Amino acid sequence: MRYLPLTDADRSAMLEVIGAPDVDALFVDVPPEAQLDGPIHGLPMHASEMAVERHMAGLAAQNMAASSVPFFLGAGAYKHHIPASVDHIIQRGEFLTAYTPYQPEIAQGTLQMLFEFQTQVARLYGCAVANASMYDGSTACWEAVAMAGRVTRRSRAVLSGALHPHYTNVVKTMAKFTGDTIADAQPAIQPKADNAGLISRIDDQTSCVVVQYPDILGRLPDLQEIADAAHARGALLIVVNTEPVALGAITSPGELGADIVVGEGQSIGVGLQFGGPYLGLFAVRDPKHVRQMPGRLCGETVDAEGKRGFVLTLSTREQHIRREKATSNICTNSGLCALAFSVHMTLLGEKGLRALATENHRLACIAADTLSALPGVRLLNDAFFNEFTLLLDGDARQIVRDLAAENVLAGVSLGRLYPGHPELSRGLLVAVTETTTEDDIHALAAALKGKLQ
Repeated sequence: MRYLPLTDADRSAMLEVIGAPDVDALFVDVPPEAQLDGPIHGLPMHASEMAVERHMAGLAAQNMAASSVPFFLGAGAYKHHIPASVDHIIQRGEFLTAYTPYQPEIAQGTLQMLFEFQTQVARLYGCAVANASMYDGSTACWEAVAMAGRVTRRSRAVLSGALHPHYTNVVKTMAKFTGDTIADAQPAIQPKADNAGLISRIDDQTSCVVVQYPDILGRLPDLQEIADAAHARGALLIVVNTEPVALGAITSPGELGADIVVGEGQSIGVGLQFGGPYLGLFAVRDPKHVRQMPGRLCGETVDAEGKRGFVLTLSTREQHIRREKATSNICTNSGLCALAFSVHMTLLGEKGLRALATENHRLACIAADTLSALPGVRLLNDAFFNEFTLLLDGDARQIVRDLAAENVLAGVSLGRLYPGHPELSRGLLVAVTETTTEDDIHALAAALKGKLQ
């Protein structure tokens, strides 16, 4: 069957109905100079399915696959192993083709999954309530800032200098449309997070303080200290987590005083996926803030016969009648990615998540010890989970490019994340997960040693 399976008789019947003599008559208003004079220049003619597959496979072969070389990239997107059962379950037709569950009587499976997902995220973050997911971590971060403004009736957000710069950029971009003031900074290149510098920027007009945990350099800031300082000024503490596996080993943000916890769920069940689609997580510690949350929230109820059921309890779709009362223009959620997260988390369980986190940290410690022993390499962090910063005797961005040419993906250079700040050019952010082998670590060490000699 052709892509447009119309017969000549079909076309003639359609033209007769609309009163046109031929197809060309439909384009009479298009200027001749704007009309094609034949096939599109530079575009090949049609080919068979097998020929197209061979061509595309040849193009794909020019890429360096993450699983084919030693891989140490992180900075907000992490390479973890995802069990085959996750993909099997999310490809079931009742999940894969499901749309927004407006009619609960025919969407109980989707709604129950989202209900369980919310429970998992709330427990992971140490919060009371989580929503049914958002688009990704960066937009969830902005929604948290906007929510803090509604709760405190203030419009100045203080961002940690160690917040991922892409998250900072999203917040600053969105704030242009709301009039919020964004007080950001650059990361301090020191072993510990600069809590004192961050706290000094909080004032009586501050709606929220935004902190990443672990931060962009892999450090673990003292959240309780920041929470106390923020609350003393009437501000909320927003904690951003880009690596949820870390919460299998470190104290949850909610337990340390965070009012809103947001993050990226990609690490669990979703995969790198060439940069998306990803999964935004959003939770609040105090139930009284539930109605200020963006997105949607699934709840448990009973039907007319008293049987357990699930419904869309809260939502903020812009199409709703009282649109001016909406807390967000977010009108959907990453449902399939949320399902993948929930399936993987269910397979892990609490013990599995803790074991996974322990293995990540163990391998990261081996990598940090091995690499920092090289001449011309210094470990910045005094504490980390599975990601840490190295300071090199040389431009890290060029070294990363050189090692990539040797089939070693060494990490993310801080010069790439902060191109306008030469003082960060020597920084190399290295991420290690359970997919990293000790042979990979030794390969990186050998390659790095060759570039620094």
